[in-house]
Amino acid sequence: MPIVERMRSRWGVGPVGVVAILAAFALAGTTTLWVKEPVMGYLLPTVAPGWLQWTIYLIIMLPIYQVLLLAYGTLLGQFDFFWSKMRAMGRLISRSVAGA
Repeated sequence: MPIVERMRSRWGVGPVGVVAILAAFALAGTTTLWVKEPVMGYLLPTVAPGWLQWTIYLIIMLPIYQVLLLAYGTLLGQFDFFWSKMRAMGRLISRSVAGA
């Protein structure tokens, strides 16, 4: 079974939906890399330790990526797909934080 067919059946979308979802992931990732340098440069000096840079990157850029993913998904007509995935991730995180 071709990979696009597996994605279609797993995600419950048509071929255009698969392309839109993959495009949203690509655009969000590219935009995140594009804004990383100015955001990190504004928040930290270039001589900051590597562990601090990675910590700030994860705390700041992961939510930015999620927002960009939802925005691009919405623009490409896949809001429901991305919103359901974000809600599921939020429930998973809240359960793991509450259980810890």
